[in-house]
Amino acid sequence: MAVSIQSITLLIPVYNEVAFLEKLLAKVDAVDFCGLQKEVILIDDGSTDGTRDILHRIDAENRPGYKILFHAQNQGKGAALRTGIGHAEGDIIAIQDADLEYDPKDYPPLLQLIIDGNADVVYGSRLSGGASSRAFNILHYFGNKALTFITNILYNTTLTDMETCYKAFRRDVLKGITIRSNRFDFEPEITAKVLKRGAKLYESPISYFGRDFHEGKKITWVDGFSAIAALIRFRFTD
Repeated sequence: MAVSIQSITLLIPVYNEVAFLEKLLAKVDAVDFCGLQKEVILIDDGSTDGTRDILHRIDAENRPGYKILFHAQNQGKGAALRTGIGHAEGDIIAIQDADLEYDPKDYPPLLQLIIDGNADVVYGSRLSGGASSRAFNILHYFGNKALTFITNILYNTTLTDMETCYKAFRRDVLKGITIRSNRFDFEPEITAKVLKRGAKLYESPISYFGRDFHEGKKITWVDGFSAIAALIRFRFTD
């Protein structure tokens, strides 16, 4: 039985993305998110490259459906999302990175699974096949596979891509969870907590146009160890 879903909040954490932000927002504006009323929340996490100037201009334009939030200093993706979740009003809350690695046009099939009442949470998988994908750096690929494998062992599930950015949640599921992680360990923490609560989690294939470090990619091997620690920690605590 379908649940009553009328609106979506798209959370976009932003840190030093002056080269990509406006192109990304043009893509977001061009997508019909299954006819849902759309709220876009941009959370600047202490950018220093001119990104804040763009966001101040957007804020001054009073774009319908847009909220712009600012952190005084860089705290990390998890902290930015925690701030955004606190201001989100949509029936679905979804995540979009501010670069161009993910294309917003891939979101509607994920959202439809929630709209139809089949899922509480949907992840967009870069690794399940069925969509265009730039060839991974081999270390990134094996790192993602290893973290997903550890997730599946610890939480008795069959995910293909735990670390994906594209995550969509029914509002009542996400609002009931306290996020403690400040950095990229948000991904394993939220995965652990929705699985421990028995949420119906689905995956749907998405395209992926990954960046390399010289193109501005921020996550590093250090974050991989933090992710493993988070998976173990949140298996046994909240």
